[in-house]
Amino acid sequence: MRRFLDSDLAWRFRRSPIAIIALVAALLMAAGAILAPLIAPQDPFDAASLDLMNSLIPPAFEADGDAQFPLGTDDQGRDLFSAILYGTRISLLVGVAGVALAMLIGVTLGLVAGYRGGWVGAVIMRVADVQLTFPAILIALLINGIALALVGKGGGTDVQIGVIVVAIGLSYWVQYARTVRGSTLVESRKEYVQAARLIGLSDWTIMFRHVLPNVMGPVLVIATINLALAIITEATLSFLGVGVPSTSPSLGTLINIGNRFLFSGEWWITIFPGAALAVLALSVNLLGDWLRDALNPKLR
Repeated sequence: MRRFLDSDLAWRFRRSPIAIIALVAALLMAAGAILAPLIAPQDPFDAASLDLMNSLIPPAFEADGDAQFPLGTDDQGRDLFSAILYGTRISLLVGVAGVALAMLIGVTLGLVAGYRGGWVGAVIMRVADVQLTFPAILIALLINGIALALVGKGGGTDVQIGVIVVAIGLSYWVQYARTVRGSTLVESRKEYVQAARLIGLSDWTIMFRHVLPNVMGPVLVIATINLALAIITEATLSFLGVGVPSTSPSLGTLINIGNRFLFSGEWWITIFPGAALAVLALSVNLLGDWLRDALNPKLR
């Protein structure tokens, strides 16, 4: 820890107020999501605790508001503050899991394409080039639609969340594969790789034990930026009605629900979840931009 605090990366972080604010905002939202069962006044997933008589109550600071519901309630009587905490939890879960899956697929294929080369690398890169011609959200919609057609919407919330994770993972692996392939092409010609070959280590051992640690810098930058994109992708799918079900609302589902009441005056159902999504995505994106600049040797 002491070595990290004295490092150039930590010094750059302390000199960047935007990165500090972004990290604090992201940590606060993540902490609120993780501790939602402890700090949320209500469990929005528990239908027995909901009362339709409490539906569409405005925020507490308005004339008709109720101090029991500081950000108001939605059409089902859910406390919006509690729903945002639990919704952030689902959005972060889907985003982190989707990025982890995309990283696993992309890094593995990138290592194979860069180290082994030949027709295997050519096939992997051509598939990546074809996928790059389509927007990631369209790929996610296609995969999500096919998966839901196979398993059906009656598979339960966990199944639908898993489907979204797979859709996001298969939509964002290309960046990792292309980046890792380029770095692996450079690393595979260095002396330590030649020495590992001479002592008889297998290709898989060389790739994952020796080459992988030296190509992870750019991967971490891409993962940080893609986390914000994954969260927005999940919110987009849920807003379109093909994501997380309304019984277990994510931020995108809450925005979708509130959109139906926006022009009737219940603005808070959309505005507050939308603001939470914007803060979460922006803070993670700013951290990714800072990390990219901090790890860029040309900017040192």
